[in-house]
Order: sequence, then C-alpha cells, then structure tokens
Amino acid sequence: MIRVVLPTDFSEQAFHAISYAVKLLEDSTCIFYLVHAYTPAIYRVDYALGSPGQFGLADDEKYKAEEALEKTRKRIKALFNISKHTYITHAAFNSLGDEIESVSQKENIDFIVMGTQGATGAKEILFGSNTVHVIQKSSIPVLAVPYDFEYKPPNNILFPTDYEVDYNKANLDFLLKFSKLWHSKLHIMHVTTPDGLDLDQENHKVFLESKLLEQNHKFHDLPDQELIEAINEFQKETPVEMLAMVKNKHTFLERLFVEPTIKNIGLHTKVPFLVLPYQQ
Repeated sequence: MIRVVLPTDFSEQAFHAISYAVKLLEDSTCIFYLVHAYTPAIYRVDYALGSPGQFGLADDEKYKAEEALEKTRKRIKALFNISKHTYITHAAFNSLGDEIESVSQKENIDFIVMGTQGATGAKEILFGSNTVHVIQKSSIPVLAVPYDFEYKPPNNILFPTDYEVDYNKANLDFLLKFSKLWHSKLHIMHVTTPDGLDLDQENHKVFLESKLLEQNHKFHDLPDQELIEAINEFQKETPVEMLAMVKNKHTFLERLFVEPTIKNIGLHTKVPFLVLPYQQ
C-alpha cells in the first residue's frame, strides 16, 4: 500500500499534479489524501497569535473547502476509475506546510506530489511559494510536477550528486524502491573537479555503488563546470523524465529557496523534480 499526499488549492495546476500522481501509480494499490489548508484573511492575525476569532467564518471556510475537495475527488474518479485507488479528503485551518507535515506523520505517508506553480501561474517561478514551504518543512520526499509536463513514465531518472552526501542520512531507499517499481534507469551524474574526490567523497561513492548493485543504473562523470549547467546539458544529450536530488546544503536547492527564479538559478528542467529529505 502506497500512501500519497496530494495538496490542492483547487487550481488547474494542482489538478494537473494530482492527475500525474494517479497515472504514475496506476498499477499500485494506493491511498491518496487530497489535502487543502486554509487561513481566512480575517483570521490571519489572530491565528498567528494562536487565538482564532469567534465569528464562525472558519466553519464556513471549512464547509467550502470540503465541498471543493469532494468535487475534486469525483472529477478524478470520473477521469481515472482505478479500483486500486482510494481517495480521502482532508481540509484544515492551518498553513499548508504544517498541515501536510501533520498528515504525513499521522498517516505514515510515503511521499507528496504537488504542482510547481501556484494559482498565479507565473512563468518565471520554478517553484511556487507553497511548494517551497512544503519542501522546506517536509521530512518525506516531495515530487514537484511542472504544469506544462505531459505525462510520461519515468524511464530515465537523473540523479546529480557531488558525493558529499552521506547516503545513510538521505532517503535513498525511496528512490531505489520507486525506480524499481517504474523500471527506471538511474543516471548518476557527477561533475569532476580538478581536485578530484576526497576520502569522504570516495567512501560515499563506494556506498552508493553498493546500494545500486541490483539497480538499472549508469554513472556519468562530466568535466568541471557549474552543476546547473551540467544538468541542463545532460538533458539535451540524454532525455530524462524525472530529476531527483537530495535536499542538503551542498545542492543548488539552498540557493533556489533564496532566489526562486529560473533567470537567477538557470535551471531549465521541464520534468518532475523529486526532492529527497536529508537528516542533518
């Protein structure tokens, strides 16, 4: 049984990500949690202080959210009538990041799937603010799906690494489990620096190689260049359907949260982006 959180703000971007998740797991027995979090404007100051107002507006918001969630559930069931899939709707008066983390812990969720853009649909934003907050908060993997990505099974997954990651602290088992489920080939990409690998990096690489023994994979060593440039160039030569990275301080993801625009980051990936948590 696979348990997945599907956040929604009832935008088409959110529905696109939900549809992607359903197609991705069409052959698996799943419980999907359709989650919507809301903070009515009149409540926001009081709510931040821990004392929501007493006008009953939260109840109205909850009713509207539950009604919209039920419409979303029926729409998904009508499009994809998959007997192995169960849908549970969940509305809460909370911030999205906090509510998703709460549901994830309570329901033993495997991963989260959400759109990369919010309702504004700003083209220059790689990750909308909600997605960024969820990734920052989440202790489980998050799969961010671009709104303009047409579903393709992830036959090839690109996994860039500098080998500075202690893979015992990364949720690598999730990536390996699901790449086997999808019969994916993992492309391990490393940008070679003039100094080569230090002892820790060598040990991390050996450990990674041992984890991949039963996995369809290939190692790629690229000449010295910026990581983002290498990712972009790799995708031109080898089409991939998913990008996966570990959320640690050595990845560009840290910069992404500070400068969340493509023009600043220069990452031109148009495929779903899997972010694996890291225990610091």
